[in-house]
Amino acid sequence: MDKLKILVVDDESRMRKLVKDFLTKNNYEVVEAEDGGQALDLFFESKDISLIILDVMMPKMDGWQVCREIREYSKVPIIMLTAKADERDELQGFQLGVDEYISKPFSPKILVARVEAILRRTNQTTQEGLMEAGGIVINKDAHMVMIDNKPIDLSYKEFELLTYFVENQGIALSREKILNNVWNYDYFGDARTIDTHVKKLRSKMGEKGDLIKTIWGMGYKFEC
Repeated sequence: MDKLKILVVDDESRMRKLVKDFLTKNNYEVVEAEDGGQALDLFFESKDISLIILDVMMPKMDGWQVCREIREYSKVPIIMLTAKADERDELQGFQLGVDEYISKPFSPKILVARVEAILRRTNQTTQEGLMEAGGIVINKDAHMVMIDNKPIDLSYKEFELLTYFVENQGIALSREKILNNVWNYDYFGDARTIDTHVKKLRSKMGEKGDLIKTIWGMGYKFEC
């Protein structure tokens, strides 16, 4: 099977090498760009980039502009890297269609875990929009869930929540992150609404509800 190709864009050669080394160890092919213009050239020449890791602050053309240009032609997954932990920047990123947002400094292992989760989410669906994990089958196109070959009745948000958990298997998810990704930024309520929905979801899943682990003081993790 061919290795998935990832484009790493950062004007710091040391940062590119760090990211490349970890991705290569995890069996990905990596191509590098040191500025936005070079990144766009590589992306449109290659045609087979599976994911882009894109720094925000770069000379000539910043990450936002690169993202805008690519989004006009492609829905390729994009992870943005930034030295600033600014909520407004993060919101702008998601509005531009960024899939993940990671602030520097970061753990390379966490970055690889995010890459794997996004690629799993974007590549594991079949032509029927199916995902499977631990005896749970999710049909995204039909908005249906089967557990051990039996259908279960979920509300719209319960379905979205379960799908998000399965797409991010093995990754610790904070309540705020779940809220932002499942309820989106148009929800201004209490993050504890997550706990209520998880409780209902677990009860409907029966024994499989135990696959949703509670991480005390933080959030949840789906683990088979």
